[in-house]
Amino acid sequence: MRSDARSGLTLAAVVHRNALAAYRGWVEAPAVRSPHIRWAVIGIAAAVLAADQVSKALAVAAAPSIPRGGPGRAGLVRNTGASFGIGTGHPVLITVAAVAVLAAAVIWLARTRSLGAALCLAAVAGGAAGNLADRLLRSPGPGRGAVVDWIHVAGYPASFNLADVAIRAGAAGALVAMLAGGRRKPRRIATPGRRFPGWRTPRRC
Repeated sequence: MRSDARSGLTLAAVVHRNALAAYRGWVEAPAVRSPHIRWAVIGIAAAVLAADQVSKALAVAAAPSIPRGGPGRAGLVRNTGASFGIGTGHPVLITVAAVAVLAAAVIWLARTRSLGAALCLAAVAGGAAGNLADRLLRSPGPGRGAVVDWIHVAGYPASFNLADVAIRAGAAGALVAMLAGGRRKPRRIATPGRRFPGWRTPRRC
């Protein structure tokens, strides 16, 4: 009787240990837990930020005039508000909102399990960082700076920049990726430093 009880406890302990290891080693982990995806995300965000700031610097340096006609044109506009001029006259409030948008993008990026959504959110984060940099570093002063808009499209009522394009396209892409990912079987990612152990049959004493 004592030997049978001991064998039962041994079997239960092994099964529990294997189940716990499997749960820890193979769970639905965020996409950025993978080093390759993490570096891809960092690269996309940095590329968007760099492209946005370089394009704005060129627009400010050239100060192009707005030509008549044509579906698209370049012209320098300094915007202290949000899109479509919303919040103009309240730059500090808009700066706080920009910080919140960037924080939300980063948090969502860190938690999403969708590879496509993670890459799209990296573009959103890079664009949000680009516009936030304008508000913090450009005149008339920190927290009150004007965002440089230089792209104008015929039929579209507002001017914009590359950061705005990245934010809107990235948000739309992330939403599509999340909706599409919800219809497929969740992808499992091994957490770093752990391997899925094989199930071992315990020996009876």
